[in-house]
Amino acid sequence: MEHTRVAVDVGGTFTDICIMDETSGAIRIEKIASTPDDPMRAIMDGIEIGKIDLAGVSMFSHGTTVATNALITRNLPRCAMICTEGFRDVVEIRRANKEDLWDTYKDVAKPYIPRRDRLTVRERVDAEGKIIEPLDEAGARRVGEILKKRDVKSVAICFMNSYVNPENERRMRDILKEIMPDIAISISAEIMPEIFEHERFSTTMANAVVSPVVVDYVSRLSERLKEEGYERDLLLLHTGGGVMTPNAVRDFAARLAGSGIAAGAIASRFIGNLCGYPNTIGFDMGGTSTDVSVSYQGESRITKDWYIEYGFPIRFPSIEVLTIGAGGGSLAWRDEGGSLRNGPQSAGAYPGPACYRNGNEVATNTDANLVLGRLGTTLAGGKLTLDPALSETAVRSTVAEPFGMELHEAAEAIIRVANANMANAVRLLSISRGYDPRDFALCAFGGAGALHGAAVAKELSIPTVIVPLNPGVTSALGCLLVDIQHDFSDSFMKPVASTRPEELETAFRRIEREAMAQLKHEGVADSDMILSRTVEMMYKGQWRSLQVPAPAEITDIGELVKAFHAHHEREYNYAREDAEVSLFRVAVKAVGVVPKAELQKHPVEQHRPEPTGQRQVWFENKGHEAAIYQRDDLKAGAMIDGPAIVEQFDATTVIPPGMSAEVDEYFNIRINTQG
Repeated sequence: MEHTRVAVDVGGTFTDICIMDETSGAIRIEKIASTPDDPMRAIMDGIEIGKIDLAGVSMFSHGTTVATNALITRNLPRCAMICTEGFRDVVEIRRANKEDLWDTYKDVAKPYIPRRDRLTVRERVDAEGKIIEPLDEAGARRVGEILKKRDVKSVAICFMNSYVNPENERRMRDILKEIMPDIAISISAEIMPEIFEHERFSTTMANAVVSPVVVDYVSRLSERLKEEGYERDLLLLHTGGGVMTPNAVRDFAARLAGSGIAAGAIASRFIGNLCGYPNTIGFDMGGTSTDVSVSYQGESRITKDWYIEYGFPIRFPSIEVLTIGAGGGSLAWRDEGGSLRNGPQSAGAYPGPACYRNGNEVATNTDANLVLGRLGTTLAGGKLTLDPALSETAVRSTVAEPFGMELHEAAEAIIRVANANMANAVRLLSISRGYDPRDFALCAFGGAGALHGAAVAKELSIPTVIVPLNPGVTSALGCLLVDIQHDFSDSFMKPVASTRPEELETAFRRIEREAMAQLKHEGVADSDMILSRTVEMMYKGQWRSLQVPAPAEITDIGELVKAFHAHHEREYNYAREDAEVSLFRVAVKAVGVVPKAELQKHPVEQHRPEPTGQRQVWFENKGHEAAIYQRDDLKAGAMIDGPAIVEQFDATTVIPPGMSAEVDEYFNIRINTQG
């Protein structure tokens, strides 16, 4: 009998497995060391340790780092690109910008496909879609024979102006399939049909190079799960906030790049909505980095401006997540100007913080928290014992002595710098986007999020911090909370003044037919399909557009223009209502609804629980006797006044002096930062 849902989030250090009983909503978790050489091994070992009967699993969802790691490490199979003659170097020229404008010695990374494997053919389409020069089929076959000899595993076809007329790209694909029937082919007109050639070529290139890696991994995992009894589709989380089936992965493999960080953003949005906070800031702090995301009015912010390596954009729609180098293992250091800094350098999983006893002698955030008493001397349910003496030595040598500080003052300085870095990241995604943090709740999770969440929220005047039941595996939980989702778009470049509503309607209906066909191909019933429209617009003369929601039927373009002005006002703090507005692109988000996980709800009875102990914890350079609680002992309605520490298997929650907390009906801890 199917009654269990399983979500797996593969990280660099641990593979987290979240197991939910559909009947009761109860969740249990497993953590197992990741196996980077083959992530599937850790997944199957975790299934065995968790005693999961795959025959009884109704949904298996997976957030994977396979695509991300392949791009970062460039451990990629040999792939090729075929371009219009004269345009093989578009991805090499890029935008000619740099991540660090003033560092003349730091070069941007090379394209994923080297120049020797970027070949050309004669063809040309003009800006209006007219074929000026048909594809040189003899030349196309010569290119195909060359690539066959080179034994390339995948090909990206990127022709100029194919976004308005894909005929030549499709013919090139047909010729390649005749020569190499089993080759993976990505054509830019289907991957990203938009005008900017570098972004289109780069996205198609990224899709092509990860396709063999990802498809091989997904196919092996899917087959292994079926062998063990799982009868449904494996669902894979993508950056847009939905899941894909293995069939969709074959066409859009690069959508899995960055899938892990999207899971945390989805989970924080879900938990915020569950708790009555449609505006939430996701604060996912782990051992090496912190991921910050924003959900406004129940919806995550979506961006197309993202990349794995700077200079090579991947323009698939993605949940906007800002990652900074701040985590439990971030190192404290002194810069050339004599200022205390924190990260992005990290002690990593090994040697880790000084207290891990693996030879690191530089203070980390974990060491500072241990010196301040905010961390206990054991982690992971006693599996890891920390050495406070080594932390004290590291804090003294790294910060206290160089800066002439007392031990606890130095440890608190380390934490304050880390918190300031993370607060600045939150400001970048909130205040700079026109959102007031005071209107949001902070959802703190990850291994270290609950340690720092209250302090970061206080610095930003955020009134409420939500700490989920299992902070360390919240990202895995996010994999249980998503639908099948695809994004389709097409260029529509016309001034608003000369566009009739029926023209827009025709363009949307054409995309919607394609979207519904894709969902049907993945086994989604018509009754479970939801299509939502957006149109991208800009003022005449601009080259970047803004996305505006569009109604199910376009009858009045004037309403779209009003919405565009309002969006522009919020995003950039001005609007030009007398200026001419142009349309740029029409897009459809196609959702196949998957039954959602429902967390277990408990009756609330307000009470003051008894602490399991006390210890001295330092805040504002002053020692306090703080009550210690075990998370497993806290029931719905438990009320706690700071200073207090809540310990559990996968995280530690800090409630500073002057703050209070209460456990809600879903066993989340809600911290009131204002008392």
